[in-house]
Amino acid sequence: MISEDRKMKEALNREFARQFGPMDGVGIYFAPGRVNLIGEHTDYNGGHVFPCALTIGTYAAARKRNDRKLRFYSMNFPDEGVYESSLDDLVPDEKYGWTNYPKGVIFTFIKRNHIIDCGMDIVIFGNIPNGSGLSSSASLEILTGFILRDLFGFGMDNIELALIGQDSENSYNGVSCGIMDQFASAMGREDQAIFLDTVDLSYEYVPLNLKGMKLVIANTNKKHKLADSAYNERRRECEKALKDLQKAVNIRQLGDLTCQEFEQYKDAISDPVCRKRAKHAVYENQRTIEAVKILKSGDIYRFGQLMKEAHISVSRDYQVTGPELDTLAEEAWKIPGCLGSRMTGGGFGGCTVSIVKDEAVEEFKERVGAAYLKKIGYPADFYILEAGGGPRIVKQRKIKDEDRKEI
Repeated sequence: MISEDRKMKEALNREFARQFGPMDGVGIYFAPGRVNLIGEHTDYNGGHVFPCALTIGTYAAARKRNDRKLRFYSMNFPDEGVYESSLDDLVPDEKYGWTNYPKGVIFTFIKRNHIIDCGMDIVIFGNIPNGSGLSSSASLEILTGFILRDLFGFGMDNIELALIGQDSENSYNGVSCGIMDQFASAMGREDQAIFLDTVDLSYEYVPLNLKGMKLVIANTNKKHKLADSAYNERRRECEKALKDLQKAVNIRQLGDLTCQEFEQYKDAISDPVCRKRAKHAVYENQRTIEAVKILKSGDIYRFGQLMKEAHISVSRDYQVTGPELDTLAEEAWKIPGCLGSRMTGGGFGGCTVSIVKDEAVEEFKERVGAAYLKKIGYPADFYILEAGGGPRIVKQRKIKDEDRKEI
């Protein structure tokens, strides 16, 4: 991680100087991506999730300006050049591309009465594969909030940064996401996952004792964009199911129900499609609670089995996988050294996460990769990743130099 920080810092220093001039007053920051081990599409249904932050994420070099301009440049999209707008033009617009995410966070800070009285120059460099479902958008949102907190001296904790990030994605970018992605990025801890109750944001860190095993992320390389997918539709279907259930039983969220209670009251849901969506939300929540208990007891094999059950549910009842994700998971289950595998993230593309014994990792990549290429027609990518920490300052800015003249 230290060597990666050094490499990213050097690259950002060069590019910031190239795009925006001298490096006086520039700080360099990082916020991680995340992978969810189990508990998918439960966070907006009042359930539990079990994500961990990753050692990959998004880096930025940033400094304040003495006017109200906002200038953004991404080293991941160099052909797009510099996006320029201002604090007086914080309106979502497709022409601003990826910068709608940081602009949404800035807008949400201002909406919450945090005073941002000058613009910024920001250069972004991420090592999360774009569109992979490892929360590059949440990473960018938390990164932006973290930068604003440092540059403007706001007094807020990382949980509030997560809530601001979620609010900005919901209200500014139109994606009805839950809190999980932003919370995992903001609150990550090295070698630990987060067991989070999304109703009251109570949480605990659970050690990932994966001695002799690795987390293997398999990327379908099918890009997804949640706002353009059926993600928002799934949320509406769950809301409709909840309203029907509330006529029969006193609950506030789908996550309030046990599996037995759901079976008792499920016929109150008039739409059979909405009934399937609600079944996944209820069963997945209970599965997540069980999975964390199992992991604490040291039964990693049962945890892996629950991962498989979770994928089957998100495929059959929630229907957010597709042939790419299903192929990766189903081929993974055939590998003797794979303890469990499932889709992670919003779905409709993105990645699977698998727990694989060290000695089986190469066989896993070779056999799953070959089967995927044969069936889907283009290759998958594989990453060996670890649970990492939350946002951090990579290079401290020199405060005495921050009052700079416009370049």
